[in-house]
Amino acid sequence: MAEHPIENIMKTTMENLKEMIDVNTIVGDAVETSEGTVIIPISRVTFGFAAGGGEFKEDTSSKQANGNGNDESSDEANNDHPFAGGSGAGVSVNPIAFLVVGEDKIKLLPVYYNSTVDRIVELVPNVVSELQNLIGKGQDKQKEKKPETIITNVTQ
Repeated sequence: MAEHPIENIMKTTMENLKEMIDVNTIVGDAVETSEGTVIIPISRVTFGFAAGGGEFKEDTSSKQANGNGNDESSDEANNDHPFAGGSGAGVSVNPIAFLVVGEDKIKLLPVYYNSTVDRIVELVPNVVSELQNLIGKGQDKQKEKKPETIITNVTQ
């Protein structure tokens, strides 16, 4: 069975989309700062694709009126109708975050905060570590305290 023309149109469009979209589009090239921190951009890629076409039968009524057309039985036997088609695609690349890799920690810094809840969830690890530090310092201070001795002067 011969390939339909719409298959060629779709194949060409998909090949061009593959060239535009790869993993480097989503996770960008890393940038290293002078302090040794590595920053990696992360993007959201969305794309759309559409293809369509149709085969058109010639209007034989004008040919038959002039006496130049064939009868309907021979026209139905010939299924080679003209084809018209097209395709299109669109790509959108939006930065969503930066992955920051430092010496002692890794952070994901979003470009936009959607809500206050997102910000609170992001701050929870910092709050927990601060509380642990405060509790640890309080226990250290208690260990450092020496018991007081009370000396009373008893006179007779």
